[in-house]
Amino acid sequence: MRRARAAVVREPGAPFTVLEVELEDPRPREVLVRMTAAGVCHTDLGIQAGWPRRLTPMVFGHEGAGRVEAVGAEVTGLVPGDTVCLTFASCGGCGQCTAGHPAYCDAARDLNLSGGRGDGSTPLRLDGAPLHGGFFGQSSFATYAVVHEHGVVRVPADLPATLAAPLGCGGQTGAGTVLNRLRPEPGTSLVVLGAGGVGLSALMAAVAVGCDPVLAVDPVASRRDLARALGARSALPPDDALVAAVRQLTDGGAHHVVDTTGRPGMLDRAVAALRPRGALALLGLGGEVTFDMMRLMTKGVRLHGVMEGDSDPARFVPELIALHRRGLFPVDRLVTTFAFEEIGAAVAAMRDGSAVKPVLTFS
Repeated sequence: MRRARAAVVREPGAPFTVLEVELEDPRPREVLVRMTAAGVCHTDLGIQAGWPRRLTPMVFGHEGAGRVEAVGAEVTGLVPGDTVCLTFASCGGCGQCTAGHPAYCDAARDLNLSGGRGDGSTPLRLDGAPLHGGFFGQSSFATYAVVHEHGVVRVPADLPATLAAPLGCGGQTGAGTVLNRLRPEPGTSLVVLGAGGVGLSALMAAVAVGCDPVLAVDPVASRRDLARALGARSALPPDDALVAAVRQLTDGGAHHVVDTTGRPGMLDRAVAALRPRGALALLGLGGEVTFDMMRLMTKGVRLHGVMEGDSDPARFVPELIALHRRGLFPVDRLVTTFAFEEIGAAVAAMRDGSAVKPVLTFS
């Protein structure tokens, strides 16, 4: 057993409390990673609030970056000392994984959202009792994590950990939706609803491939300003004039809309703002949504539900790093850093909109 510090949630919706925990050695297909940075994502907060009580106490966090400390006996391609980005877990052997779509792995729920490993066990202990973890295969709100091998991507040693961390979820989710799923032609219009980390990652990807115009929609003025600085032709508040403004700016309607909000009212306006045969990509966590079927059919709207940017992280994370180094994916402009012990302040900054992508750093 190794000692670590982890941000523990004792019950659904409870605050993150940094406590000393114990961590098992990695199993044959697992990797022990010492964390150097971890992004805070809206998914952590949204799922934390509704997490099942039976799976608490729990450690969240799913945008880790760090250094490999040890590898299991069956792990290949990674050695101690490697710098890595952590992402979601996948089995590697089902039809979706072998086809290059591990975000839709047959075992995704068990490996990422079961409160432990796929077999129901957990590598974590708190005061000698099992502590639930394995969130997105990692639980990176901790100084160390035991990670499923398919959730580990080696990255260049000179890549700052605060930049690598957001690529594991928010960066690849937003950018991958554009680059892997929508694949827009240069000169086509794209609108992003919600200018958080995921939305701005989608915006940067759209700018990188030559979409024009690219528009952003967000209620926070500072985020609209950042969207413009990152290449949006216009950034709009989600007011009653939104649909008319989008139609005017896109010459009759957008070719593509990427929604990161999951809010029914915004999705209704998204459909209204599309041109005939436009595409709507759905990324935001939410509940049930009702669409006017006649409007969808008569406009020929294409709906895309997208997880993790439909990405194969082993291939796509290096592509995002290459885009960053060419100046086309400046994800570092989204980041505000906080010490790990200040996770409460990081969460508050994300909730009030003052930080787009809080990233925790570990001493």
